[in-house]
Amino acid sequence: QVQLKESGGGLVQPGGSLRLSCAVSGSIFSFAVMGWYRQAPGKQRDLVASITSAGKTTYADFVKGRYTISRDNARNTVYLQIDSLIPDDTADYYCYVRQGPTYWGQGTQVTVSS
Repeated sequence: QVQLKESGGGLVQPGGSLRLSCAVSGSIFSFAVMGWYRQAPGKQRDLVASITSAGKTTYADFVKGRYTISRDNARNTVYLQIDSLIPDDTADYYCYVRQGPTYWGQGTQVTVSS
């Protein structure tokens, strides 16, 4: 059974940085796509970024160069570096793995506030 566990969220001041991690356990294949969504209060869940096993990345337009996704295939871990945080980045961030079905983590909360 595939399980995902996010970490790294928290309360950050505007302009700060965070690095979210998502460790995946269970049987996943090297070709699985991994990535992150986020859901702000009262809003729909939006794709933030994704990355293939070959390292090809895709970002949402609203990322505007402040987000960097990466993965460590040997450790089945995907990361999301967020720089220059703004209040609009406040949301629950969910990682996922897609290999046929999609598996989700429980989410990690990011709050950007002074």
